[in-house]
Amino acid sequence: MREISYAEAIREALLEEMEADSSVFLMGEDIGVFGGVFGVTKGLLEQFGEERVRDTPISEAAIIGAGLGAAMMGMRPVVEIMFGDFLFCAGDQIGNQVAKARFMSGGKANVPLTIRVTTGAPGSAGAQHSQSVEAWFMNVPGLKIVTPASPADAKGLLKTAIRGEDPVLFMEHKMLYDTRGQVPEDPNHSVAFGEASVPRAGDDVTLIACGGMVRHALQAADQLAADGISAEVVDPRTLVPLDRQTLIESVTKTSRVVIAYEGHLRLGVGAEIAAVLAEEAIEYLDGPIVRVAAKNVPLPYSPDLESYVLPGAADIVEAAKGLC
Repeated sequence: MREISYAEAIREALLEEMEADSSVFLMGEDIGVFGGVFGVTKGLLEQFGEERVRDTPISEAAIIGAGLGAAMMGMRPVVEIMFGDFLFCAGDQIGNQVAKARFMSGGKANVPLTIRVTTGAPGSAGAQHSQSVEAWFMNVPGLKIVTPASPADAKGLLKTAIRGEDPVLFMEHKMLYDTRGQVPEDPNHSVAFGEASVPRAGDDVTLIACGGMVRHALQAADQLAADGISAEVVDPRTLVPLDRQTLIESVTKTSRVVIAYEGHLRLGVGAEIAAVLAEEAIEYLDGPIVRVAAKNVPLPYSPDLESYVLPGAADIVEAAKGLC
């Protein structure tokens, strides 16, 4: 184990998988010479050359479409989309082609395509570069959706995505790239899909948090502990597939739950998780299922307004105290 950043962990996963498998290659806007808008792919062009680290035109539909074709022909492309907001530009390719290729081919076509995409608000990026779009694509059967919250999970889950036979939306929160954590040196380190983690155990209330909100949930748990409230933090890690069992077991133990996610409150990630808990664990709950999420407005550019719209640790603390 050694401490590296979230961005370094992703770069390391890409490098190791490219070294291990010549069918793995990268495509995306400015990922080569520039090293990626957030610097994640810096240095990979020099190491692997233009055939395997390909700068593309500014066309998300073309990037995803080319990745789909390459995947169906036996390659393992990892394509990068700069901002989650831009996935809408490739909506047909993702929703009607990538997600449905295996079904439409009668199970004959695998699509080992990994789509790396940034998500969440980086701070004053405005309404078209700050969205959390996970919930949009949870409604598309055929896609796996991954939301790593730590460097170790980022590396391990990305390796699983690249090695698999299914299309994966790999959602990287922009504010996590500089965060640091312990990551195994083992090049075979991987994290299975559909297995939630419990970064903090507790007895009084469950805080279910996704992606960038996990750090806020852990901060909230520290604040709640100072007031004598023991909070358990559960990170699903993958939204599709969703580890329903771990969520239910935690809620069964604590009898109270707050679901925190950065997307909009209405029909967000938390709505699906809340529905699962209402259907399968309602008899264990001593209070309502509470969601903490962004307000239902476009993300403002103004720092003060953005802070007002987005959820944070203080909102989680308030919600948990309301239950306890």
